[in-house]
Amino acid sequence: MSLTNTLLESDDKKELYEYQLGDLDKIFQCLSTHKKNYSLLYQLPTGGGKTVIFSEIVRRYIKNSKQKVVVLTHRVELCKQTSNMLTGFGVKNKIINSKIKELPDQEEYTCFVAMVETLKNRLEDEILEIDNVGLVIIDEAHFNSFRKLLGSFQNCFILGVTATPLSSNAKLPMKNIYDELIIGDNIRSLIDKGFLAKANIYSYNVGLGSLKIGQNGDYTVKSSDELYSNTEMLEKLKYAYDEHAASKKTLIFNNGIKTSLQVYRMFATAGYPVRHLDNSNSPQERKEILYWFKHTPNAILTSVSILTTGFDEPTVEAIILNRATKSLTLYFQMIGRGSRVLPHKKSFEVIDLGNNAARFGFWDEPINWHMIFKFPEMYLESLRSDEDIERNFRYEMPLEVKKKFRKSNNTGFNTEEIYREILRKGQKTKTVLDLSVQQHAQLCVENAETLMEAKLLAKDLYDEISYRIKQYTYLLGNCTKNYAEWLEEDYKSKLSLAIGQLFRAKVA
Repeated sequence: MSLTNTLLESDDKKELYEYQLGDLDKIFQCLSTHKKNYSLLYQLPTGGGKTVIFSEIVRRYIKNSKQKVVVLTHRVELCKQTSNMLTGFGVKNKIINSKIKELPDQEEYTCFVAMVETLKNRLEDEILEIDNVGLVIIDEAHFNSFRKLLGSFQNCFILGVTATPLSSNAKLPMKNIYDELIIGDNIRSLIDKGFLAKANIYSYNVGLGSLKIGQNGDYTVKSSDELYSNTEMLEKLKYAYDEHAASKKTLIFNNGIKTSLQVYRMFATAGYPVRHLDNSNSPQERKEILYWFKHTPNAILTSVSILTTGFDEPTVEAIILNRATKSLTLYFQMIGRGSRVLPHKKSFEVIDLGNNAARFGFWDEPINWHMIFKFPEMYLESLRSDEDIERNFRYEMPLEVKKKFRKSNNTGFNTEEIYREILRKGQKTKTVLDLSVQQHAQLCVENAETLMEAKLLAKDLYDEISYRIKQYTYLLGNCTKNYAEWLEEDYKSKLSLAIGQLFRAKVA
C-alpha cells in the first residue's frame, strides 16, 4: 500500500499536500533501506511544513517499528509548538524541560520532545535514560548544538530537518554529520502553487565599511549598533518604510538592542503604533506584545534576535531587514516570517537595508542546496564581499530630491566612464572630481533663486557626493579611509566655492 493510501485511511488523518507526500515517500524509502546508524538531512523552505511532515513521520514510524522517537529542538517555543503538532497527529508525547529530572512514566509515551542542553545535562548526569529509541529527529538541524548529543543515540536513525542545509559554524560542515541530503520543493515552486506569498524586495544601498566581523563569522552587534543607530540610517529606514510599507503590519529585524530602541523611539515620536521586543522581555511581556502585534492592523514591531524561529504570524505584511548579515540561514529565516499566505494576502514587502539580497541573491531564487551541502567552503568563498557589492552600487536620486532639481535636464554623472576618458587623455585623475563639482554646482544654481537657496540645495546632494567619492576611490585602488573622508570634505568645500562663483556670474 502506498504512503498516500495509508494517510487517507488513517483514523486520525491530517491533510498533507502532494509535495509533502512525495517527500515523505523519499524519507521512508531511505529509512527502510538503512534503519540504523544512518543520518539523513531533509531541506524544505520556511513555511513549507517541516513540522507537519516530521510529525507524520513520527506517527508512522512508531506504528510500524514499535520503537520510540526523540525530537530535539533548540528553543522552548519550538518544544511547545512541536509537542502540540505531534498531539494533533495522535502521537502521545512528553516534553523534557528543565523541570523534568527523571522519567518514571516513560512507558506511557512513545515520543519525547527535548531541548538540546536539557537532555544533554540529564544524560550526562545519568539521572535519565530513554529506552528503545529508534529514531531521532533534529529540528533546525543547521545549528551545531545538536552534535554534542549524537553520541548518545549511536544505534538510531538520525533525521535532521532545516530550511538551509548550511552549518551555523563553517568549521563544522553538515556533510561531516549527515550521509545524505533530500531536497524538498523550492520557494518559487511553493509560491507558484499558492503555498507561500511572493516577496516584493526593495533594496537600499548601505555602506557597510564600518562593520566588524565577530568570531561567529557575522557582523558584531557593537559595530552594527554604531552604524544603524546613527541619524542617517534612521532617516533612511523611515523613508523606506513610508515608501513601501506605510500602514502595513511590519516586522523589523535589528542586530542590536540599542538600534531597536532607537527605531522604536523614532516611530513612536512620529506617532506610529510601534513596540520593541528583545530577549530581555519576560515571557508575559512577550506574550502581551505579540498579542498587541497580532491584533493591531498597522502595527510595527522592532525586534532583536528573537523572532527568527518559532514565530508564526501570517498577518505580517512587510519585513524590514534593518541589519546586514553574513548568515544565509538568518537571511532566509527573517524574510520567511512574512511568507505565510492568507485569503487576502498573496504577497508581502521586504525592505533590505543591509545589502543582503546583493550578497545572497533574491529570496525566491533557486539554490543548489546539494552543492552547498557538499562544498560549503566553496559556497562561502563565492559570496560577494561588501567592497564588491558597494563598488557596483548605482546611486538613484530620491524622488523628493529630484523634484528640487527639476529645472535641470541632466542630473547624471558616470564617474567610471569619465575616469576612463580622463586617463585616455593623459589628464590628472582628480579632474574627475573637478568636473563633478562643476556639474553639482550647476544643478544648485539652476534650481535656486538666491545664493542661500543654492547652498542649501547642495546639502541634498551629500548622499550622491559620498557615492561619487566612493566610486572614485575604488577606481584609484588602494585608498585609505582617512583619504576618502578628506576627499569628501574637500569636495563639499569646493562645491560651496563653485556655487558662489556660478551664482555671481548668473546675476552679473
